[in-house]
Amino acid sequence: MIVTYNWLKEFVDFDLSPEELSHRLTMAGLEVDAMEKLGDGLDSVIVARLAAVDSHPDADRLTVCRVETGTDTVQVVCGAKNHRAGDLVAFAQVGSVLPGDFKIKKSKIRGQESMGMLCSEKELGLAEESEGIMILPPGLALGKPVMAALGLKDVRYEIGLTPNRPDCLSVVGVAREVAAMVGAPLGLPKFELVENGDDIRGQSSVTVDEPGLCPRYSARLIRGVKIGPSPEWMVRKLQTVGMRSINNVVDVTNFVLMELGHPLHAFDYNLLRGGRIVVRRAGEGEAFTTLDDKQHVLEAGDLTICDAEGPVALAGIMGGQNSEVQPDSVDILLEAAYFNPATIRRTSKRLGIHTESSHRFERGADVNMARVALDRAAALIAELAGGTIARGAIDVYPSVLAERRLTITARKASEVLGLKIDALDIKQMLRSIGLGCELAIDREDGALYVTVPSFRPDLEREIDLIEEVARLGGYDRIPVTMPVGRSLCHLLPEHQRQVKSARDHMVKVGFSEVINYSFIAPAALERIGLDGQDPRRQMVKILNPLTEEQSVMRTTLVPSVLETVAGNLAYRSLDLRLVEVRPVFCVDPQEELPREKARLVAAMCGRREPEGWAQNGQTVDFYDLKGVIESLLEQFRVGSLVFDSSRSEPFLHPGKSCTLRVGDKILGTLGEVHPRVLGNFEIESPVYLADLDLEMVFSLAQSHPGFSQISKFPDVYRDTALLVDESVSAADLFEKIQGVKSKHIENVVLFDVYRGKGIPEGKKSMAIRVRYRSLEKTFTDEEIQAAHGRIVATLCRELNAEIR
Repeated sequence: MIVTYNWLKEFVDFDLSPEELSHRLTMAGLEVDAMEKLGDGLDSVIVARLAAVDSHPDADRLTVCRVETGTDTVQVVCGAKNHRAGDLVAFAQVGSVLPGDFKIKKSKIRGQESMGMLCSEKELGLAEESEGIMILPPGLALGKPVMAALGLKDVRYEIGLTPNRPDCLSVVGVAREVAAMVGAPLGLPKFELVENGDDIRGQSSVTVDEPGLCPRYSARLIRGVKIGPSPEWMVRKLQTVGMRSINNVVDVTNFVLMELGHPLHAFDYNLLRGGRIVVRRAGEGEAFTTLDDKQHVLEAGDLTICDAEGPVALAGIMGGQNSEVQPDSVDILLEAAYFNPATIRRTSKRLGIHTESSHRFERGADVNMARVALDRAAALIAELAGGTIARGAIDVYPSVLAERRLTITARKASEVLGLKIDALDIKQMLRSIGLGCELAIDREDGALYVTVPSFRPDLEREIDLIEEVARLGGYDRIPVTMPVGRSLCHLLPEHQRQVKSARDHMVKVGFSEVINYSFIAPAALERIGLDGQDPRRQMVKILNPLTEEQSVMRTTLVPSVLETVAGNLAYRSLDLRLVEVRPVFCVDPQEELPREKARLVAAMCGRREPEGWAQNGQTVDFYDLKGVIESLLEQFRVGSLVFDSSRSEPFLHPGKSCTLRVGDKILGTLGEVHPRVLGNFEIESPVYLADLDLEMVFSLAQSHPGFSQISKFPDVYRDTALLVDESVSAADLFEKIQGVKSKHIENVVLFDVYRGKGIPEGKKSMAIRVRYRSLEKTFTDEEIQAAHGRIVATLCRELNAEIR
C-alpha cells in the first residue's frame, strides 16, 4: 500500500516528522518498506515567467526565451513548441541536478547563450512521458520552488501490509492508525451529493442470484457525463500512489479506491443490455473478455456481473470490454459491492488475474463502506465530468451482516504481554482505532465487551484484541524475558518403537536408509512385472497430482528402491547397501480409507568387502542378504523361520529366490532381482533384494526369553559327514535334529557341503557339527556317543542318510 504524508494530513492533524511517522507506523505493525521524498533536491527548479519567446536565428526548431525569475531575467534556449510569452514555467537554474543525475550547466546552443533549462514533467520525474515543457497554472509566485508551489513536495511511504490488515489498504485506513498514535480525531472526506435526475428505479434494477457470494450490491446512475482528462490535482494524487490517469470517470473510481479502500466499477450504461444488472454464477465453459483484451474460459464457481444477456464483469476482479467506459460514453452506472473473499480469491488465482480490486476483496472489504464509497464517487463524477445523478440508489442488502462482539480481560492481556495493563487503558486504545468498547459491569475480572466494526474482519478472538493492545501500546514496551521450557519424557508407542528398532538394526549392519516419495506412477508396477490380477494393482489415486509420475499412492516399495539403486549406479556408486522402511497404502474394499502397512525393502549389490589391498574382490550374493534378514528377525525373536524356495515374486529370479514364512504366515520374499526387471531399470549388475511385511514380523515377535545360567563345565563337539539325497536341505537336517529331545545340545552347525568325486549321482555330502554341554557335570565319552548316536540314527532313518 502506498500513501503520502500530505494525503494523510488531509484526514489527521499531526506534527510528526516524515522520519518519525515512518518509525511510528512500523512500530504499530504497518511496516514501512520504503520512504521516498518527492521533489527532494529540486528547490533550485523555480516558478518563472516567459517574458518573450523568439525564434532561434540559426535553428527552425528552437526558440530563444527571456525568462523572468522574480529577481533576474535570463536567456534560455528551448526545443519545445507548446509555450508562449506570458506562460509560467518550471525553470531549472544553472547548477540544478534533475532526476537521473542530470546537471544543468551554462551553455551555448547554436551560437545562443542558454542560462538554464525549461523543464517538462518527465524531466522532473512527475510523469513517464510528456509532450513539451510543463506549463504551470497562473497565479503562482515567481521564484518559488515549483514542487512546493504545486503542493508536490511530499513524502511517499510504501507500507508492507500483512494479509490480515485489509483495513489499511486505503489512505483513510492508514490515517485511522495515525490518529490513534497521536490521539487526534479522524476526519473523513466531505462531499455534497446532489440528486437532480429521475428516480433510478424506473431506469435500472439489480438482481442478486447468489446472496451468499454477494451479500451487498449497490449502484447509482449518472447521466449526461462528458468523458475527458482529469484535473491536475487528481492526476498528481494518483501518480503519487503509483496509478496512471485514464479519464475523469475511471480516475474517480481509482481515487476513491485509494482514498476509502473500497473498489468500484463504472459501466457504460448504454452498453448494458436491458439496462440492468444480474449477479450470478458463470455458466460452465462460458467465455468472457476482460478489459485487458484477454479471453477467459469461466467455470461454474466463478461469480460474474451480468446484464440482461450475459457477463459484463468478473465480480470483484475486472470489468469486461463489452461495457467499458468509452470516450463517447454519456451515461454511467456506478457499482459498489461486497463479495465473499474466498470466491474472489479462487477465481483470481485460477485465472491468474490480480488487480487492486481483487487484492482488497480477497482480504475482506468493508461491507458498510460500499454506500459511502458509492456516494463519494458519484459526487466526484458529477463535479469533474458533469452530468446529473439519478435520484436514489439501488442497494440490495437482504441480510445485514452482524458485527462481531468479543470479550477481553485486563488480566489475560497482562499475562500474555507481561505488562500491567488497566481495563481503562485497553478501552481507550481500542476506541482510538474505531472499535466499540465498554466495561462489563456484570463481571469483576476487568472484562470489556468489544464491538468489532466491519472494516476489521481480522479480529475474531480475544488474542487478536490483545495483539491490538500490544501494537497500540508499543511493542518496545513489552519486557524482554527468557523463554520457560519443560522437559517431557514420553515413550514412543509400541509400533513406532518396533519400526525404529528395525530401521536402527539395518543401519547398524551397514545399510544406508533412503526415503522416497509415497507417490509413484501407475506404470511402475509394470516395470517390476506384477500381473493385472495382483492386488497391489489396486492403488489410491491422487485427486490433483503434480505429475503423472506421482499420481498414485504406492502399494510396494520395490520400484522406488530399484529406482534409487539405478540412480546410484549411474553415478558410479557401485557397492550399495540400501534400505527403505516406509508405509504402503493398500486398498481395502471394506473400508473407506486405505490400510497403511509398514514394510521394509533392502537391496544389496557390488563388493562384499570395501576395496583395499587386504580384501578379496568377491561380490555379494543371496546368502549375504539372507544373513542380514536372519539377524533382523533374530532381533525380534521370530522363531521357526522357513525359507521356502517353492514360491517367490515375479520381480525375483526363479531358482534364486524364496519366500520367508513362519508356519502359514508369510513374512516376505528374498532373492536376486529378475534380469528382465533389472533391464527395465537399466541396471546391468546383479541386485539382491528383500521385501518384508513388518506388520507380520511385529505380530510374530516374541518377548525376551530371559536369562539362563552359564555352564562351568567344558563343551564337547562331534562332527559327522552324511551322504544324503540332493533334495535334502540344511533346514531338513536342523528340523530332524531339533526333533531329537536333548537338553544338552547347545548348537548345531552345517560346516561343509560337498559334491563331486566319490559322491554318487543325485547325492551330496553334508557335514554337521553338534556341540554338547551340561550345567551339572562333565560328559563322559560314552554319554556323548550315546547322545550323538541318537541324532545320527534319526537322520539315517527319516532322511535316508548314510554316514560317509
